[in-house]
Amino acid sequence: MYFWFIILQFLFNHTDQYSRINKFNGMILKISLIMIAISMTACSSLSGSFANRSNQLSSGLQNAYSVAPNTANRLSPMIVQSAERYDVSPTLLAALIRQESNFNSSARSPTGAIGLTQIISSYWSTSCPGNLYDENTNINCGAYILSSYYKSAGSWSKAVAYYNVGPTGYERSFWTRHKAKKYARSVKRHEKTLKKAL
Repeated sequence: MYFWFIILQFLFNHTDQYSRINKFNGMILKISLIMIAISMTACSSLSGSFANRSNQLSSGLQNAYSVAPNTANRLSPMIVQSAERYDVSPTLLAALIRQESNFNSSARSPTGAIGLTQIISSYWSTSCPGNLYDENTNINCGAYILSSYYKSAGSWSKAVAYYNVGPTGYERSFWTRHKAKKYARSVKRHEKTLKKAL
């Protein structure tokens, strides 16, 4: 948030130079910047201690996705902890879980993907050992995979797309890439809904 404040302050300070030519355009630019700042602050994020962040996320999961209170209370600390461990946004990780399994710990896809984050054990067994039906193991593995994809993709949007079809699948064809981008947009919508509920 501080980064955006600095950018906005820089633009405000330098807008005057350019607006001398056309004051109306300068005023429009300033109003636009104010609107951007307001819209950015409207997106809540988790703050405070670990317990507070977990409680905020639990409340958000219940309000945004109608997750049962006991499930939200149980999973939220795991999501926050795994997200912090792998430097992933907890709201993004929660949105990914919403997309993958709708918070169903025993979910299993026809392709063999398991648990909350729908891990394919045959592919990730060395990186994610253990019982993938265990909620903590599964969430931790999903955060690890998403973080790994971010490091190779360079953007969260592309990392989420990779999560859906893998880097090779993403590059393989236009249709696979299109499917993955659609998936990433869906996860982003889930994240936006969650942030509004925080």
